[in-house]
Amino acid sequence: MAEFRGSLVIYVIATFRLRPGALEPFVEAAYALIDVARRDPGCIYYDLHASVTDPDRVMCFEQWQDRPAFDHHLATPAVTAFNTAIEGLVLSSKVEIIHPDRIETP
Repeated sequence: MAEFRGSLVIYVIATFRLRPGALEPFVEAAYALIDVARRDPGCIYYDLHASVTDPDRVMCFEQWQDRPAFDHHLATPAVTAFNTAIEGLVLSSKVEIIHPDRIETP
């Protein structure tokens, strides 16, 4: 079980299926969020990756000190701005929150 300063580390994988041609504006919005998120309390890792097999699929990989740190991140203005910026760019999304003992799919 991974631990970070006495707390249970969680991992978050967010997968986005984009509208054709939406990659560039999505990446721009994502990088703005990532720049801020990496400085959020409890953020250990936060990065964006493009699928090598599907040009319209991107994944965000995150590692957080614990669930409260991730919840705090979700409530930030940067996340609100990101969600607004990607409206109309995303066809579907899936989020998996990986705890040491279970996986959440909100």
